[in-house]
Amino acid sequence: MRFSTKLIYLIIFTFILNACTSEDDSPIDVNEQETTDDTTIPSDLEALVIENVSYGSNDQQVYDIYLPAGRTSEETKVLVLVHGGGWVEGDKSDMTDFVLLVQQSLPDYAVVNINYVLANTTTTAFPNQFLDLEAVLDQLTSQSEDLQIRPDFGLIGASAGAHISLIYDYVYDTTDRVKMVCSIVGPTDFTDPFYTSDPNFDIYLSLLIDESQYPDGTNYAEATSPVYQVTSSSSPTILFYGNTDPLVPLTNAISLDQALTDASITHSFTTYNGGHGNWEDADLLDLKIKLIDYITTYLPVVLD
Repeated sequence: MRFSTKLIYLIIFTFILNACTSEDDSPIDVNEQETTDDTTIPSDLEALVIENVSYGSNDQQVYDIYLPAGRTSEETKVLVLVHGGGWVEGDKSDMTDFVLLVQQSLPDYAVVNINYVLANTTTTAFPNQFLDLEAVLDQLTSQSEDLQIRPDFGLIGASAGAHISLIYDYVYDTTDRVKMVCSIVGPTDFTDPFYTSDPNFDIYLSLLIDESQYPDGTNYAEATSPVYQVTSSSSPTILFYGNTDPLVPLTNAISLDQALTDASITHSFTTYNGGHGNWEDADLLDLKIKLIDYITTYLPVVLD
């Protein structure tokens, strides 16, 4: 099924597909520490998980935060996870594996796993979902002393979440809070013939966009395509894509790779045999190793 066809199917039939990858929708605390909805931080700074922290008035505007033991506002940097689901479905529970990866391999980092308001027949995705991510970072920044975190961020997005992360960094991060971005099979170029060859693509795209939030005459496909938004201030970016992806063509990744090269942006690009993230175990292990190395290089935590 072509990406655009699947997208409109999801919008019209309001989430009849279930994108969750776990039978348990609640976040997993691998350290078996007590969770709480009280944002008071204990004086001994033990590891702490706070679930469903609100950052807006919509019920979907929540995140889980995983705070490591011994954290400080000088050194404890933050990895923000952004789930996929075609902008119209999905949940932060889909990113549980990445929570576990960070807790096990990068235990000195804080992790924030977010939900954002999903698009439907009355709610658009763009720019609202970019602004949701901004609201999360704003709140974490304002609470950084209370939480004892440093408001330097890395973004790790999957599929639509990768697209949101890339656009946020390339367009909205004007104060350089984001230090690195990871795109796992994220769409990067809506002008790709893979999409535009569908005669109804403009209609499909318009269902995602709040045109009132963009200047008159905006080319919406370009404005929401990371490949057209790369600048000299874009953050180091690591890309992982499949060479037979039926939803996001490899040409999208190649185009972003070239745009980053042209702008002299540090980046890494890995292609695996397979589709939309359904890769061999050895490839998934390779992804984890490369991602961990990228995080420690461009969002380093240096402890005394």
